[in-house]
Amino acid sequence: MLGTMRVKDRLPRIGLLGPAFIAAVAYVDPGNVATNVTAGSRFGYTLVWVVVMANIMAVLVQYLSAKLGMVTGRSLAGHMGERLPKGPRIAYWLQAETIAIATDLAEVVGGAIALNLLFDLPLVLGAIITAAVAMVILRIGDLRGQSALERVIVGFLALIAVGFMAGLFVKPPEAGPLAAGLVPMFEGSDSVLLASGIIGATVMPHVIYLHSCLTVGRLGRRGEGLSMRQLLAGTRTDVVLALIVAGVLNLSLLVVAAASLNGLPGTDTLQGVHDVVSTELGAGVALLFAVALLGSGLASTSIGSAAGAEVMKGLLGVRLPLLVRRIVTLIPALIVLALGAEPSRALVISQVVLSIGIPFALIPLVSLTARRDVMGEHVNRLGTTAAACLVTAIVIALNVSLLWLTFT
Repeated sequence: MLGTMRVKDRLPRIGLLGPAFIAAVAYVDPGNVATNVTAGSRFGYTLVWVVVMANIMAVLVQYLSAKLGMVTGRSLAGHMGERLPKGPRIAYWLQAETIAIATDLAEVVGGAIALNLLFDLPLVLGAIITAAVAMVILRIGDLRGQSALERVIVGFLALIAVGFMAGLFVKPPEAGPLAAGLVPMFEGSDSVLLASGIIGATVMPHVIYLHSCLTVGRLGRRGEGLSMRQLLAGTRTDVVLALIVAGVLNLSLLVVAAASLNGLPGTDTLQGVHDVVSTELGAGVALLFAVALLGSGLASTSIGSAAGAEVMKGLLGVRLPLLVRRIVTLIPALIVLALGAEPSRALVISQVVLSIGIPFALIPLVSLTARRDVMGEHVNRLGTTAAACLVTAIVIALNVSLLWLTFT
């Protein structure tokens, strides 16, 4: 009996699950859809290993972010705001805000494309509607609490899963080529560019900032009666489960494109992908794809707005009204669409911008969680710090390659 009670004490409470699922929505945003579908349609299964590696990296990164917030009671942006002098702090905020705008551009444009596919709405109108609905989603969190927001987000994840995985059941992938895609390799400079975009769309800077804020609330009612070690055990479970879901969805997008769209004309845009999916896999699968894309845009842009607000609050001590912030970050997306830029191309480029911003979030995160004066007895073990440094080095190496390819 005593042994059973001890086992139960070590098990994380189900009520601790949730914050990582909010973060996971950002891992299946329209930018992910664009990069993964482009990768599969252009290079087949070649970049499967990049998606798998990116999600493994994301598990470690998101756990460290959640751990920092839980142990210290302060977000990553809050720590940076305390430690940086005024000039560097403003410069750091400007780069983080640029990343937030790039994120919002991808998510709002993705929602606009989905509304255009479903209802033939003009892209600019679709972008405005997407932003408005995202505000409603955020208000649910403000009025009903984080737990209510988590339930809404899990509902969106279920919708996204149905839409993005439907093609796998209509035309399953071949096991041999899929397994061969796990072997690291590239096919020219364009595949390196896409690999960097996949990393940027998976290990997303704004979610690193946000997750450390989401777990602070666990020290309240949901964590009552639990030790810090039990809270951290619950966090590990939360992160692993959420990132498995996100990883499977990302991989499904690439695999469906590789199995059904590889080499076909018109797959360089999401509108074109929708048309080709309709032809190759049926109108029903195409409809589910469009609905999932809409759910992806609506959910992820609400999370992006929350992340941007947390960064501004932590670094500058300023909290703008939700409507003001929503309008400011919406303007770039409206400009891109109004100027007639190809929206799917804008999505892929936005993910490249995200990739460049990752080191600015990763390096401070790894440094802070490896410091005993910050984390106390919960400081990272040497192996954890080494793995985090390796992840950071890989991302920086990809960014250097990306810059070289872009300018040469």
